[in-house]
Amino acid sequence: MTQIAPSPVHPVQQRYADPALAVPGAWNPVLQVLHEHKSVRRYLPDPVSPETIELLVSAAQSAASSSNLQVWSVIEVRDAERRARLAAVAGGQQHIEQAPVLLVWTADFARLRQLAEDRDAPLAGSDYLESSYVGFIDAALAAQNAVVAAESLGLGTVYIGALRNDPERVAAELQLPDGVFAVFGLVVGHPDPTEGTRVKPRLPRAAVLHRESYDLAVQRAAVADYEQRIGELYRDQGLPFSWIERVLARLASAASLNGRDRLREHLTARGFGLR
Repeated sequence: MTQIAPSPVHPVQQRYADPALAVPGAWNPVLQVLHEHKSVRRYLPDPVSPETIELLVSAAQSAASSSNLQVWSVIEVRDAERRARLAAVAGGQQHIEQAPVLLVWTADFARLRQLAEDRDAPLAGSDYLESSYVGFIDAALAAQNAVVAAESLGLGTVYIGALRNDPERVAAELQLPDGVFAVFGLVVGHPDPTEGTRVKPRLPRAAVLHRESYDLAVQRAAVADYEQRIGELYRDQGLPFSWIERVLARLASAASLNGRDRLREHLTARGFGLR
C-alpha cells in the first residue's frame, strides 16, 4: 500500500503552531518571507558586502516616516573589537561578535537641530515626548523593513534591545552627538544551518485582533491555548515551559529591566526634552 506523505504545514499554520488553521487564499513571496521570520543567534563567518548593507538601508528608507521628518540614522559596525565592546554592553551576546555586521538604529534629532541652527530657526517642538516617540517609531519601522529585505536575501537577523542597558556607554563607543539615541541593534549575517532555529509561535489572532472595540475578557482562552502551544517549543529547546511566567518575570521589577529602568534619565542626558 502506497503511503501518502503529509502535506507541508503552511507558514500561517506554522506561525501559530496550529495545523487546523485555514490556508489563506491570497499568498505571495513577500508574505512567505514575513511569516517565516525567526531570530538567528548563530552565524557563519561569511562576509556581508557593503553593497548589501546599502540595499538594506534603501529598503529601510522606503518605510513610512511621520511627516517625512526622517528622524533616524543607522550606524554600521564591522570592527570586531568595537562589536565585542558592544556585545559586553548587551550582556555578552556572542552572535554580535559572530556575525560580520551590527547595525545600530538611532532616533536622530541632531540632523534637524543642525538645520535649525544653520537657519537660526526655532525647534522647540523637538523637546516634547511626541517628537521622541516619532524618532523611536521611525527607527523601528525602518529597521523592520531592513529585516524583511535581509531575510528575502537569505540572511539572518536578530534585534539587540540590550544596547539600552547602558546607553551612555553605547553613545561614547559610537560617538553619538546630543540628540541621537541608540534605540536597538540589529545583527546581520549568514545563518549557521546547524542552529536549527524554528519559527516561534505567536499569540493567537483572537488575543490580538479586536473588531470595532477592545475586548479584554475574550483573551483568556486564547492566551491559555498559546501557553500550551509555545510551551511545547520551549520544552523541546530545554527551556522552562511557561510563556506566562517568562513575560511576568521580565516585567516583575525595575531590576528585571537590566538597567533600562533609567531610560528617561539616559534620554534626558542625550538631549531629549520629553516635555
